[in-house]
Amino acid sequence: VQLQASGGGLVQPGGSLRLSCATSGFNLDYSAIGWFRQAPGKEREGVSCISSSDDSTYYADFVKGRFTISRDNDKNTVHLQMKSLKPEDTAVYYCASGPDSGSYCIFSSSYDNWGQGTLVTVSS
Repeated sequence: VQLQASGGGLVQPGGSLRLSCATSGFNLDYSAIGWFRQAPGKEREGVSCISSSDDSTYYADFVKGRFTISRDNDKNTVHLQMKSLKPEDTAVYYCASGPDSGSYCIFSSSYDNWGQGTLVTVSS
């Protein structure tokens, strides 16, 4: 099982980025995928997740209306489109896979496998 997050970088406040989570070694059709982030000196927190059963999506309150998660099972990839970025969105972003858990997919305990992160820096 492998997950690789990419797409991070430096962006100005108000800008956009699209993160990608490339997966391999398991069937994405049957896995929930979550995005998490960890800022310097802070604990890891759930950002968004998408279920495998019906593609339900869940978002942390602090990204609702700004971030959109989507999956492309044919390409074994999950994306996180981020808009209206704020300095407080600066963090290393990670993707993770696990069994479908409904709305609990926003919690890190729902996941078995984690990828290396990608750094997002929002600064002018």
